[in-house]
Amino acid sequence: MPYAHLVKPGSSVKIKDFDPGEHGGLEKEEADFRRHEMGQKVEQLQELMYAANMNSLLLVLQGSDTSGKDGAIKGILQYVNVQSCRVASFKQPTHLEQSHDFLWRVHQQAPAAGGMTIFNRSHYEDVLVVRVHDLVPKDVWKKRYDQINQFEELLTDSGTIILKFFLNISKEEQERRLLDREADTDKSWKLSVGDWKERELWKEYHKAYADAIEKCSTAKAPWHIVPANHKWYRDLAIMEAIEGALKPYKSIWHDHLKEIGVEAKGELEKYRAAMKAKK
Repeated sequence: MPYAHLVKPGSSVKIKDFDPGEHGGLEKEEADFRRHEMGQKVEQLQELMYAANMNSLLLVLQGSDTSGKDGAIKGILQYVNVQSCRVASFKQPTHLEQSHDFLWRVHQQAPAAGGMTIFNRSHYEDVLVVRVHDLVPKDVWKKRYDQINQFEELLTDSGTIILKFFLNISKEEQERRLLDREADTDKSWKLSVGDWKERELWKEYHKAYADAIEKCSTAKAPWHIVPANHKWYRDLAIMEAIEGALKPYKSIWHDHLKEIGVEAKGELEKYRAAMKAKK
């Protein structure tokens, strides 16, 4: 059984139905071993994707404060070539970004062929924060589900492989992590009263997340709900999903690279024959 919960298109979603403390019956040591094995496979597959230059990979990470987006990114970057991978973080939009449609700043960060991009938060903020804080009218953000689906369809039709992860932690675990930040001097830069204020809207955010996941989990751009109370299980679940998404392309990329090799060797043979003729 997959470690992350794949949300099938058309499924009804209630975040409370998913256990954030789930760990698949594994201990940390076993989970780390399995993650490393999968990570090595992802490393090989990502190198193939880069070389073939046919597809790109977009990973979307969403979750409440302290859910582990930064930690998950560090775990992924251990197994990919950072020369072909970027991380794009989406915070409060600038004045320039606000003067365009909500997808304008996001489309610019989409990965090019062969590349990989990790979104730390994403275009989904415009149906989450915007909705919970009533920043735009309801009839505006409600239209965005379809607009997001159309945008992601455009990307997938252009060869982008999309995986979206909701890092699901419990409210109790979030409180523990926030208090740990206060106790650890090295983490004091993360302290923000805003994190505590946002906790007061926990139910509203979960409802917004449920609607976004339910309405925007498609066959080509699926959502995964990741149990994230245990950081080691979170990282394992994400790595398994990435490996599973890239694996079906392996033979396609191999065949394409073989064709490139045949063509390149043919050009080399012509060049060498021409040089030999000049002697």
